[in-house]
Amino acid sequence: MDALILIVEDEQDILELMEYHLAKEGFETIGFLNTKRVLEALEEENVDLILMDRNLPGAEGSEFVEMLRKKGVQTPVIFVSAKHKDEEIEQGFERGGDDYITKPFSMKELVLRVKAILRRTKKLSMEGSLVYRDMSLNLAARTLTIDGTPVELTKLEFDLLHALIANQHVVLDRDYLLEHVWGGDEVYQERTVNVAINRLKEKIDPDKTKDYIKTVRGVGYTLC
Repeated sequence: MDALILIVEDEQDILELMEYHLAKEGFETIGFLNTKRVLEALEEENVDLILMDRNLPGAEGSEFVEMLRKKGVQTPVIFVSAKHKDEEIEQGFERGGDDYITKPFSMKELVLRVKAILRRTKKLSMEGSLVYRDMSLNLAARTLTIDGTPVELTKLEFDLLHALIANQHVVLDRDYLLEHVWGGDEVYQERTVNVAINRLKEKIDPDKTKDYIKTVRGVGYTLC
């Protein structure tokens, strides 16, 4: 499982032990002894998971995570901490933690918890978006970005592009699109699909240089 894990742990020997065992499982790691450069690293690297101690020099780990959440950072966090009282663990979750491991802990348990969180979050991210070439559809937010730039679509245009990307190796005929995008209402006709496709093309390829959508004459549409 390819993943980059950021570890914040102020005890050098524990940090190195965690990095060693995670590397054995095929994970990449970045380790820090305090939180000073963590935000910078999150902005520069595509981090999949944070392992965060709480008793840190200069900052309390759960307060730091709470600050990250307020900044919009949604990277999953597992607290790895000697703070083990029920109210302390509850506080960790309330401040943005996804899981909590109390010290002392076994490295086997740590690895299993890491794999469980990554299975869940990576599956969610895969289900939450559809990607085709440089286009990314966020299904939850119903937004489209092309090469990282937001593109405004109507509900109909979004649903139409969703149908095309979800069936990107298939030619979708007009009847299929009328049924699945328009809901099969008989007032809509084939010309309705043609007009909507042309409008969608204008939105996603205004310079007519990318040719995302191909018309298969007499049949329907597919992605190029």
